[in-house]
Amino acid sequence: MAERRVSRWYFGGLASCGAACCTHPLDLLKVHLQTQQEVTKRMTGMAITVIKNDGFLALYNGLSASLFRQITYSLTRFAIYETVRDHLSQDSKVPLPFYQKVLLGAFGGFTGGFVGTPGDMVNVRMQNDVKLPAHLRRNYAHALDGMYRVLREEGFRKLFSGGHHGIQQGSPCNCGPVGLL
Repeated sequence: MAERRVSRWYFGGLASCGAACCTHPLDLLKVHLQTQQEVTKRMTGMAITVIKNDGFLALYNGLSASLFRQITYSLTRFAIYETVRDHLSQDSKVPLPFYQKVLLGAFGGFTGGFVGTPGDMVNVRMQNDVKLPAHLRRNYAHALDGMYRVLREEGFRKLFSGGHHGIQQGSPCNCGPVGLL
């Protein structure tokens, strides 16, 4: 009797959170560079400015939202892909055809992109908050505070503003890596 393979899709989500912890400073600098009114600084100059003005730990502003986004986006896409793949191939001795893996990966990325949109929006807001004048800052304490305040102050639909970009990015970007598993 063959041993049954058990999917551990949550490992992909946890690995994504670990990666987010390592790459968050670069993501924060990217957001700062993208939201400059005039291009006055490059990556190194922006890093020096952030550290001088707010200290080294400021490079991790918004980390809770970044982790929340990874938990919602990555766990969703891995869970959908691996669960459906295992369900479709449970009685078969051969793996799914390549085109089915790609379509399944695209669907997982599409869904993950949608589910991850609120975390992504709060993440960008938390990263960019220090650039706003003091009276315009949102000062979210953490990702869940940001989500709650957006929901209360701006409404449910605002949580998903920009969702079409997350879907457009998540679907094709998930086809290759996940579709090859």
